[in-house]
Amino acid sequence: KIVPRSHPKIIKKRTKAFVRHHADRYYRLKATWRRPRGIDNAMRRRFRGTAPMTKISYASNKKTRNLHPDGLLRYRVFNVSDLEVLLMNNRKYAAVIAHNVSAKNRRAIEERANQLNIKIANTGARLAKEENE
Repeated sequence: KIVPRSHPKIIKKRTKAFVRHHADRYYRLKATWRRPRGIDNAMRRRFRGTAPMTKISYASNKKTRNLHPDGLLRYRVFNVSDLEVLLMNNRKYAAVIAHNVSAKNRRAIEERANQLNIKIANTGARLAKEENE
């Protein structure tokens, strides 16, 4: 069992997504954030009643940024040798097996991770699917 390093409580200042200006008005505009840049744009000018814009004050605490609820950061692994990087950092990082790794290599990565006491976040991803077939 891997015990992560101690860290402050993870507090997100905002969890709702920032919505693009007029995305609710026009179907052709997706809701994904784009900064308004028009000279007369009310949102850019921060008029009352407009949606909030992104700004640096919404950023998370630097110590807890990118931390997952289990207290570990994620490190993407493509092969067995990538696990050696996490050998001394297994209390800070958890391995994530990349999506394009074969089931055979996944098994080898998981075996080596157990030997090195490294947590794998997406363990058994492709393996369970193959056993059912």
